[in-house]
Amino acid sequence: MLQVYYAQILFISVLNYIAVPLHFLMILSGLRQLTSVNHRHSLRRIVSGWVLTLIATLSCLLLLGTPSALAGINDDNFDGNIYALYGGNGSLVPAKDTIVSALQRNKPALLVFFLDDSRDSKQFATVVSTLQAYYGRAASFIPVNVDAIPIKSSYTPQEPGYYYQGVVPQTVLLDQKGKVVLNEKGTVPFEKIDDVFRTVFDLVPNTESKQFKQKAFNEFNTELAR
Repeated sequence: MLQVYYAQILFISVLNYIAVPLHFLMILSGLRQLTSVNHRHSLRRIVSGWVLTLIATLSCLLLLGTPSALAGINDDNFDGNIYALYGGNGSLVPAKDTIVSALQRNKPALLVFFLDDSRDSKQFATVVSTLQAYYGRAASFIPVNVDAIPIKSSYTPQEPGYYYQGVVPQTVLLDQKGKVVLNEKGTVPFEKIDDVFRTVFDLVPNTESKQFKQKAFNEFNTELAR
C-alpha cells in the first residue's frame, strides 16, 4: 500500500513539474499579447488556461485517490515495524537481548518469530506487547524477523535459527536454564503464554489469583523482581 501511495506522490510531482513551466510560458505569452489591442481576449485565454490546468490536476488526484489507510492489520502487506504500528511498542525491535545474554543473567527468554508483511504476525504483535508490559523486567523479549536468520546447515541452541520451524508467528519460551517450556505456532492467546510464565516464575496460576491479575504493571513487575 505504501508503494502505491509513493507512486501517486511521484506522479503528482511530475505533473506539477510539467504544469508550472507551462503556466509560466502562458503568462509570458499573455503579457506580450496584453500590449495588443485585443488584451481583454488575451486575458481570457490566460485565465482559461489556468482553469483547464487546475481541472486536469484535480481530476488526476481524484482518479488516483488517496489510500484509505497506510497500514492494514488484516493484510499481508508490508507497512513498517509491526510492533510500533500495531503493538504500540516499537522498542521491541530490534531486540535488546540475545539468548546468550538472557541465560547469562539467569532470565527466561521469549522468542517470537515474525515477518513484517504477515497478517498473523501483525495481529499477534499486541499480545507480545502486552506480555512485555507484564514480564519485560524479569524476562528477555526477543522478536526475531525470520528474514534476518542466517541460512546455515545447522544452528546451536544459542541461535534463534535452532528453534525456528518455518512458520510465523512462532513463539518459543526458554526458562532460566535454556529449556524449552513453550513452543507454539500461529497466534497464541495471551492467557496461554501467561500461564507458562507464571509456572516459570513460580507464581500463583491465573485462575487462582484474580487480585494478582488486576495489579498495575509496575506493581506486577516489582513482584516478579523479588
